[in-house]
Parts: sequence; structure tokens; C-alpha cells
Amino acid sequence: MSVVPLKQKAQAETPRKTVERKLGEVYQPVNEREMAALVQQHERRKKAKPAPALKVSNEGKQEISFEHHDGTAAYTLLMEAMATSDADFAAGILAQIYNLSPQRGLPREADVNFARSIITGMEPRDQVETMLATQMAAIHMATITYARRVNMADNLPQLESYEKAMNRLARTFTAQIEALKRHRSKGEQRVYVERVDVREGGQAVVGNVSHGEGA
Repeated sequence: MSVVPLKQKAQAETPRKTVERKLGEVYQPVNEREMAALVQQHERRKKAKPAPALKVSNEGKQEISFEHHDGTAAYTLLMEAMATSDADFAAGILAQIYNLSPQRGLPREADVNFARSIITGMEPRDQVETMLATQMAAIHMATITYARRVNMADNLPQLESYEKAMNRLARTFTAQIEALKRHRSKGEQRVYVERVDVREGGQAVVGNVSHGEGA
């Protein structure tokens, strides 16, 4: 009598292993750290809301369109990435980022898409955050413009003028970050415990406790 061994069930592939296998089919990482970075980037992209790239036409009539086969779907995706259900609001933001190009003359497609990526990459939760993100994009781009001018200054008065403007813009950007943090923390319950004393007998005395709505 012969004994036929039972086939062992193949273990289910974990999601990470699936990603590693698929990535390995198109590219062979040089080491584990590189593979880990590729997997992390894959997961980051999965979590991000899709925001179609923009096309800028400066021939004749200036206009913005989408790198997408369906314009209506693309506009809807962008509205979702901007945390709005108002098409007019999204159109207004698009018009504003169209004019953010730091280069003289007509806006460049790369600059417009950079501004879009800043706004959508901040993952705004409402229209206020989208507007703040738009302002932050504007301030950042202006800061870098003046940083470049500082490096190209020909004389001391010019250098001081550009440096002063750059520093003001940088401080404004920091203030915008704080404003965004305060807006996002609004309504969150907070509890602060600064000191807990456990006395003889197991009795705990808690000092300086505060709780309530965020600022």
C-alpha cells in the first residue's frame, strides 16, 4: 500500500509581497532598502486622491485643460482633490494658479502643475484649506523666486532688498503652516496632564489638567 502525502496549501500572499512581486517584474531593486522605498511610494500613491495633470495652451486663446480622456471626469476628480462640490470654486482656484508662474510672460505648464500638486498634495479637507493651500503655493513660489534673485544680485542695495522680501515671504509661509494647524485642530478634544503625584496609600493627585475644544 502506498501513502500519498497531502499537498500543503500554499500560503496566501501578503499585500506587501504582492506589491514586491509586481515591482520585481518590471524592475529589479539593487537592495532591500530600495525595494522598501518603492513599496512605500506605491502605498503613498494608492492613498492619494487622483488629481489630473493640467495642460496649458497659450496659442491664441489662453486656456487650461486636463491630461485625461474625459474632461468631465477629470474636473470632478480635481474638485474632489480640492475638497469642494462647487464647480465655480474649482474654476476660480484654477484661474488663480494659472497666474502663479514666477516666470515673466505667459504661464508655464510645469509651474501650473507644480502649484496644483502643492494644493492637492496638502489634502485639503474643505474650501478654506484649499484657499490656504493656494496661498501657500503662491508664497512658496514667490519665496524661491526671491531666493534666486538674492543669488543673482549685482550690488548691495539690490541684495538687501531681495533678501528682505525673501525673509518676509518665508515668515509668512511659517505663519500659514500654523494657521493650517489651528484650523485642522479646531473642535478636537484635548487633555493636558502636566503632573501626576501618587501619594502614600495609592491616592493619585493630578495637577494642571485642562480639556475642551481646540483653539
